[in-house]
Amino acid sequence: MTPLSEKIKRRSSELGFVKTGMAQADTLDPEKLDAWLQRGYHGTMEWMQSRRDLRLDPATLVPNARSVIVCAMNYYTPYENSTSPEKGRISRYAWGDDYHDVLWARLKELLSFIKEHRPEAHGRAFVDSAPVMEKVWAARAGLGWQGKNSNLLTTDFGSWIFLGEVIVDIDLEPDEPFTADYCGNCTRCMSACPTGAIVRPGVIDARKCISYLTIELKADQNIPKNLAEKMDNHIFGCDVCQDVCPWNLRKAKVSSEPAFQPQAHNLSPDLKELIKLTDEQFRGNFRHSPIKRAKREGLLRNVRIALENDKKQQDE
Repeated sequence: MTPLSEKIKRRSSELGFVKTGMAQADTLDPEKLDAWLQRGYHGTMEWMQSRRDLRLDPATLVPNARSVIVCAMNYYTPYENSTSPEKGRISRYAWGDDYHDVLWARLKELLSFIKEHRPEAHGRAFVDSAPVMEKVWAARAGLGWQGKNSNLLTTDFGSWIFLGEVIVDIDLEPDEPFTADYCGNCTRCMSACPTGAIVRPGVIDARKCISYLTIELKADQNIPKNLAEKMDNHIFGCDVCQDVCPWNLRKAKVSSEPAFQPQAHNLSPDLKELIKLTDEQFRGNFRHSPIKRAKREGLLRNVRIALENDKKQQDE
């Protein structure tokens, strides 16, 4: 490993990242992405199609891109959603502060560190802020493999990690790509998915995914009844496929990052109280939370569905 690559990984660790790898910034094979788009699995996420070319070639994001640095940060905290149907279920990643802000600041520091050692270097940092196929790059950079639920799995943290990238126009020593698949014959995530969104190993039909339905599907768009009935009390995101994963059950480690500790109003909120949420309360509670992405109207739509599902269970 070159001295600079070693220094980058050391600095990345100091910034709170638990894994860092590097890959050559080659153009990606479009076959899997194109097949996914052609089947319409991206639903209403039109940008997946319109930015297709940007996803495949890092040089469209950073001119003369030579290296992709992928950093992972552990976000697991030792708490659980309530099992009560009267409480809302929020995905673990959204319990604390917005990870976009947390990772972005650290990646910018890492980029500045690189420029201190290589002043001629140019680059950009990304945390879901551009069409970067982060899980593909993470595997190429040796961090882990994509499981049957398509999440990036690692042998030491499971899939409880956030990913961010720095693309630079200098050559760095690439890590050995992660080519093994340690899921084996396990299909727990596929069997557990409430809506059958994992249509085959590694392929998600976003149109059925509870995370898509509760976050990406705009508030003015109705969630199909047959899917809404299977959402139970999920109001923002879904962790079912991660919760049952053996790697996550065995390898989860408590994050040392204070920003990812749950906020009181994000951990199993009372649905009957949440439905009364005003605009001002929404802005105050979720200003620094990923939940703001759903907007108040989208969150309340999800809460109404959860309340309806609870009522149906009580009536049965």
